[in-house]
Amino acid sequence: MSLIPCLEINPSQPATASVIWLHGLGADGNDFAPIVPELNLPENAAVRFVFPHAPSIPVTINGGFVMPAWYDILEMNIDRKVDVAQLEASSDEIVRLIEREIERGVPSERIVLIGFSQGGAVAYQTALSFQKPLAGLLALSTYFATSDSIKLSDQNKNMPIFIQHGAQDPVVIDQLGRKAHKTLKDLGYSCQYQGYNMEHNVCMEQIGDIRDILVKLLKM
Repeated sequence: MSLIPCLEINPSQPATASVIWLHGLGADGNDFAPIVPELNLPENAAVRFVFPHAPSIPVTINGGFVMPAWYDILEMNIDRKVDVAQLEASSDEIVRLIEREIERGVPSERIVLIGFSQGGAVAYQTALSFQKPLAGLLALSTYFATSDSIKLSDQNKNMPIFIQHGAQDPVVIDQLGRKAHKTLKDLGYSCQYQGYNMEHNVCMEQIGDIRDILVKLLKM
């Protein structure tokens, strides 16, 4: 099975849990790797971190410039007109990574998806449609791009979802994070919204919260 390239950070002992973390537009899998030591997870945590690299494609809103992207963004309006077929194709790639973690001995119930910005839109699509139960989803500074087209999986109806967003985000405005929260709550999901005094980035307070979430979800 051919897989997209990834950066991996492995624990000192055999992994019993996995976090698959998707970067945003124009970045790559190295973007969030420096956060792993800052999470200060318990010494006995046997968590493998997987940071996939998006392919480089032309991006319409950036004048067709080729850059790492999970999908093309066609219009930069409030609802973000995106190439849904490309987003779904990227989601399929992440599904393959989840299946590989399962093959490597990590139960699906101990796999967490995290996605930032564009990567968060792919994480929404992947986690909510995946046909095996996952530990949880963290959606960082992102939006639910496929809310009108996704085929929801009953297997993850009870999956904990954490939405984290900057109140001053000029790229993906706070309103889009709150819209995703309302949509998911209306669909019956267990969904928590966490706001931060930041722009389109990650802050230290948030890193502490991500740590606490992972410890809780993975029972460390």
